[in-house]
Amino acid sequence: MKRVLVEGAAHLVLADGVVPLHPQEAVFTAMLTGWERQQRARLLAASTIKARVDLVRRFAAFTGTPPWEWLPGDVEDWATDLLSSPGPLARSTVRTYLNQIAMFCDYLTDARYGWAEQCVEYFGTHPSQICHEDNMPSHSSPYEGRPEVRALTRRELQDFFDYADEQVLRARASGRKGWLPAFRDATLFKVIYGWGLRRREAGNLDLADFSRNPKAPEFGRYGACYVRFGKAVKGSSPRRRTVLTVWDWSVEAVAEYVEEVRPLFGVGKRQLLWPSERGGRITGRHITRRFAEYRDTLGLEEVLHPHCLRHSYITHLIEDGADPFFVQRQVGHAWGSTTAIYTHAGSDFMNNALREVLDTGLGGQ
Repeated sequence: MKRVLVEGAAHLVLADGVVPLHPQEAVFTAMLTGWERQQRARLLAASTIKARVDLVRRFAAFTGTPPWEWLPGDVEDWATDLLSSPGPLARSTVRTYLNQIAMFCDYLTDARYGWAEQCVEYFGTHPSQICHEDNMPSHSSPYEGRPEVRALTRRELQDFFDYADEQVLRARASGRKGWLPAFRDATLFKVIYGWGLRRREAGNLDLADFSRNPKAPEFGRYGACYVRFGKAVKGSSPRRRTVLTVWDWSVEAVAEYVEEVRPLFGVGKRQLLWPSERGGRITGRHITRRFAEYRDTLGLEEVLHPHCLRHSYITHLIEDGADPFFVQRQVGHAWGSTTAIYTHAGSDFMNNALREVLDTGLGGQ
């Protein structure tokens, strides 16, 4: 077969005519090197490539065999171990892991890269695709979040924001420096809810990410929020989107913070919206920790985390009559079904809807 000069091909990473001292180790290492090159040629993120290669090494260590000896049963055994060992992984995480093993096997079995020929020459056998529909966890939905991670009710949300504001007032009244980060965090939570953002999306915002929306001039410079670090898909770069402002109170909250509080952090000309006390950008861990502190004080379920504010945004917009497709575009969901799963209509909304059905006679026979 004629060799193809494609990035990641076996003959480009294995020296011709040279028998390695430890063939199994040398060929496996060459496979990983070739896969790295193939993924770099596809412009995948370096962090994504490293995570995938590390995962393949982890799977190889579990099986105790090289890729050309892997069997479908190895996949089943690993999945069972991941799902049942102490500190079991979520089903969605296991499926992601196995999909990455499947990608590696696709690469090894692609004739363009020549690994089958090399393995037959060295070991008398060749790699195969060991992942198939019968040993892979099913993907029944584009979102598999835990159902208990719900949206907050409007009362709970207001109590949460009120408590966050109270921490600012208490710290300021006592003359403590802690009022600045407390104000920052209170505003950040309002921004997460006010624009339906993920934790990472909100934490990476800069001043320049807010801009005017000519169709909604009443919001001034905060008519739209440009998200630069949206959730990536299959190792691609972060997806970007523009979220249009819908609530005037959210504009008032972020404007007060930007104009009166943020300058006190001494950030100078830097654009980061949420500076830490040391001048850097606050971390996602800090956001989660602060949210948990307020949540626990208010007696909310321990399973709730900052993402429930995004759930609440989706739910409350739908309850208020917003077009589902508009909400889907706002939050960056590729499928309307994902938005529907995130929506937790409250009992008040459902009962009001029921009352409307009954009063209009729509429920009659």
